Amino acid sequence: MNRRKFFRNAALAAAGTTLAAGCNKIFDYVKPGDQGTGLMKRVLGKTGFKVTTLGLGGQAALQWTPEGVDPVKIILKAFDRGINYFDTANSYGPGQLNYGKAFRQKNLIPGLAAYDNELRRSVFLTSKTAGRYASDAVNDLHRSLSQIFGNDDGNYPAGAYLDMMMIHCLETRKQIDLVYEGLDDPGSGETGALAALRDYRDGTNLTGLNQGNEKLIHHIGFSGHSNPSVNMHMIQRDRTNLLYVMLVPVNANDKLMFNMQYNVIPLATAKNMGVIAMKVFADGAMYTKPPQWSTGPEHVIRTVGSEELPSNSLIQYSLTTPGVHLAITGIGQISDNSEECQLYKNLEAAQILSEGLTEAERTAIEEKVKEVTGGDTNYFQDPALPLTAPKEVIVAQYIEDSVRKVFIIWHTAYAADAFIKSYEIWRDGTKITEIPYYPQITTDPFRYLDTPGDQIAHTYIVKVVDGKGRVAESPPATLGQI
Repeated sequence: MNRRKFFRNAALAAAGTTLAAGCNKIFDYVKPGDQGTGLMKRVLGKTGFKVTTLGLGGQAALQWTPEGVDPVKIILKAFDRGINYFDTANSYGPGQLNYGKAFRQKNLIPGLAAYDNELRRSVFLTSKTAGRYASDAVNDLHRSLSQIFGNDDGNYPAGAYLDMMMIHCLETRKQIDLVYEGLDDPGSGETGALAALRDYRDGTNLTGLNQGNEKLIHHIGFSGHSNPSVNMHMIQRDRTNLLYVMLVPVNANDKLMFNMQYNVIPLATAKNMGVIAMKVFADGAMYTKPPQWSTGPEHVIRTVGSEELPSNSLIQYSLTTPGVHLAITGIGQISDNSEECQLYKNLEAAQILSEGLTEAERTAIEEKVKEVTGGDTNYFQDPALPLTAPKEVIVAQYIEDSVRKVFIIWHTAYAADAFIKSYEIWRDGTKITEIPYYPQITTDPFRYLDTPGDQIAHTYIVKVVDGKGRVAESPPATLGQI
């Protein structure tokens, strides 16, 4: 099969679906073992919630609405087609208000006579705060509930809640320090966003900001667009497993940048976190939008892919990236013509198993996207790094029961465009052990115990090896004789 035919047919081959009329098609794909019919779902990490593989993103026409487009109809159509993950944020302009209008039509406002509690429990609603401090995060939480479930006057009905509140767009370690501030001793001074969100998840008032002991969110998550090492640090700082979900860019040009799929996603997977892929189309830069942040309706893509780069291949690449549970895409256009309906085409493509593409097929998509776009799309990610050496290597020794013991200590290496395979410990130019790679799940370093059986001086090096056989090594660390 040639590349063009592969890209055109990938969605149908993987999902076993049949084209029908426009966005009114309801897919009948059933994952083996599931009961009944409906869209494919995956369990979103330790939330335990089964989410559809495609979620509705909160930007595109929901935020910047082109003339002639009704954003509420997009939300309603997503509901009607069975999508059960809905994304928005306080920074998305009128997006939350658009959800509020749609929720009223779907009887999802608690306290009203026709409130459909069963339907509300069947969907997963996420909003986000850019606040780093507790008070800002609480204000954003209340604003989300007021705009979606209330009248945008600061109030919200009893029984209103978000399934998740995310701390949005973390860019630096300093920001992470701020959001963790006071988590272990809330109320002792300036408090970060995490302590406040924990209060509103648990119904506690440790921060003094939840005097009604309300439970307004079910889960806490975060997003980060640019730097995998920052996202990794956010997870490594989380010693009490507060973080349940991570939202990061995952698309076919990811490996051309400081990539998410070989750095932070394996760490999130090791902690059983849900992983959501965003920027599947690089915020439209895979097509006609300049590679820059969107600012208005003119940046909303309203077509379905292109002949050179069908959208189904991009969605399927993200959804077959190991560790990813669902992808969210903004929608700029719905139509009764299936070939012009972004919602229909994206949903069709998303009916794919996590292992639904081979590595060869994924590589073919990467090559095609790079060829078509020149690889210059992921403006939101940091530039690529080579495979980096293990960090902060330290050696320390002591005598115990007349036996010399040497600890070799190091922090994680960062991957380039291939997975990390292993670490190697070398003593005086000879490899003494090879350790299969496992993510560094906390801020505590890796440790290896060596018993050289002598008292002479030694020099140690820690090497990292990736899936392409490349090696990066630490500077030598020397121990004197004892």
